[in-house]
Amino acid sequence: MSTPCILCVAITGSLPTKDNNPAVPITISEQIESTHEAFEAGATICHAHVRNDDQTPSSDPQKFERLKEGLEKHCPGMIIQFSTGGRSGAGKARGGMLPLAPDMASLSVGSNNFPTRVYENPPDLVDWLAGEMRTHQVTPEVEAFDLSHILNAIALHKSGALYGKLYVQFVMGVKNAMPADKEVFDFYVDLVKRRAPDANWCAAGIGANQLVVNEWAIAAGGHTRAGLEDNVRLDRNTLAPSNAALIRRAAELCEKYERPVATWQQAREILDVPLRA
Repeated sequence: MSTPCILCVAITGSLPTKDNNPAVPITISEQIESTHEAFEAGATICHAHVRNDDQTPSSDPQKFERLKEGLEKHCPGMIIQFSTGGRSGAGKARGGMLPLAPDMASLSVGSNNFPTRVYENPPDLVDWLAGEMRTHQVTPEVEAFDLSHILNAIALHKSGALYGKLYVQFVMGVKNAMPADKEVFDFYVDLVKRRAPDANWCAAGIGANQLVVNEWAIAAGGHTRAGLEDNVRLDRNTLAPSNAALIRRAAELCEKYERPVATWQQAREILDVPLRA
């Protein structure tokens, strides 16, 4: 299989802290350094959240701006993808960084259960976030926690509501949402191929499911995500020393399945995300 595999590094997220793993990058400088190491290891998308000094999640556009500037300087060509997830803010605050015009941004197109709460993505907020992404020419990465999210993403893209080329990420292993189930994964892949043959897809596994889902995605010809946001360990007894270590592990799977790791130029071509002038 010769199709290059895009590796996305999810560097920080909203939940892991240094108590969970001291390698979790919290400050902007730590995030830039950690991303640079992952970039050198093969990651070509950086999925980014920002944090307050006390490690709590933030949606502060100024923090995102500083991070974007640092990544553009130290990881030239890497696709910068900001999170509009619900743990870091409420309502339109979740999209307050979109006028910074990152290359991509995550977009959840439906609600679902999380471990201890409902992850709310009401239709009017989804429409507003998608509209902001269109205005600022930001390509969405649709984060699908359920089958209905995939179908909704395809419908929204066909209607013209989503900017750019359709890119769907299957998120598997969140408690109370979709488990990491191989039969379901195979169904997802087949569904996207049949209903949206021009779309690209990616898969992410949470916790111990990260390595399993990485391998499923790489073997099936898709793209995949790894990083300390989703998983802070190499195994039950070993903390991951860095985001780069998790990306290197995914790159080794690419070698196993004879797939080249995509360069940033190839990633941008595959996803139709050109460098901004």
